[in-house]
Amino acid sequence: MSANAYINRIATAVPQHDVHQFYLRYAASMLASDRRRIFERMAGLAGIEHRFSCFAPALEPEGPSADFAGTFRRGAFPGTAVRMAMFSEAAPVLAQSSVDGLHLGDEASRITHLIVTTCTGFSAPGIDLDLVQRCGLPAGIERTIVGFMGCYAAVSGLKLARHIVRSDPQARILLVNIEICTLHIRETDELEKLLSFCLWGDGCAATLVTAEPPGIALDSFCCAVAGEQRDLMTWDIRDHGFDMFLSGKVPGAVQEVLRSSQDAILGGRPPEAIDLWAVHPGGRSILDAVERALDLEPAALEPSREVLRGYGNMSSATVMFVMEKMLKKPGGLLGCGMSFGPGLTAETMLFRTVS
Repeated sequence: MSANAYINRIATAVPQHDVHQFYLRYAASMLASDRRRIFERMAGLAGIEHRFSCFAPALEPEGPSADFAGTFRRGAFPGTAVRMAMFSEAAPVLAQSSVDGLHLGDEASRITHLIVTTCTGFSAPGIDLDLVQRCGLPAGIERTIVGFMGCYAAVSGLKLARHIVRSDPQARILLVNIEICTLHIRETDELEKLLSFCLWGDGCAATLVTAEPPGIALDSFCCAVAGEQRDLMTWDIRDHGFDMFLSGKVPGAVQEVLRSSQDAILGGRPPEAIDLWAVHPGGRSILDAVERALDLEPAALEPSREVLRGYGNMSSATVMFVMEKMLKKPGGLLGCGMSFGPGLTAETMLFRTVS
């Protein structure tokens, strides 16, 4: 009989630099006064109060550079090579901070598998080997990187962890979701892109998954794809960083795919049978779309809205910030988690809290 897989612990971390208010002023400075008012009004509706970056902002938003170091200078933003070098320096530090929050101690030597998800930077040898060295993991640990899947990669990582535990009950898996989203800011006067950049923050989540309770039991997974609408959300590597495109039609597409796949996602249950909702807060409009699609009470998505207010969208790490709150709930509750990304893809799971 296959073993069950449990999330035993989750630890999250963000960098020290709160850049949200700085960025709002910086972005507004790139717009003419009439469009600036539109930007400020729409940004104020985003439901975000704080976002964090690995890179210190400049002293003045209207100054010659977006960052204190002067790397993102007006008229001369860096190319992808410079940004990847910055990722290679910043990501291991933030990831280690998150792993340290698990307080593994001597348990680090017993970790058998390391899964890393990221879509904001790449190098080889990469962050997986950095973490082995920094966190005292076994040199021969099995390492897997889930790359460039976007915001839903954390659920894909949990799905992989569950497969491993069910095939090997002795496995002890460290899942790390590390994203340096602010690295990919663009210099533009396009209102839509500037509003998109208002969403993104840096963050990391580290999760221990084993066959041993207590924690959160990972019961089942379901993937729903709105294939005919794949161009509504894209994430491409360009010469000047990674370029995210988010269509204004995304919330409607999310609502449509959830309604059409509700039975598969919830295992035939009605939404009111679900006690806990861990929904990736990709933005206020995304959460509103989920609420409408499943006819949820406003309080159902408050954990997700709280994460959005406090951190913004940290891509794959974000839903794990919400799942961290689920670990504090009493045992015996049924939950549904979901994240959305390019495709348009909804990766979902059913879970139970186990005391």
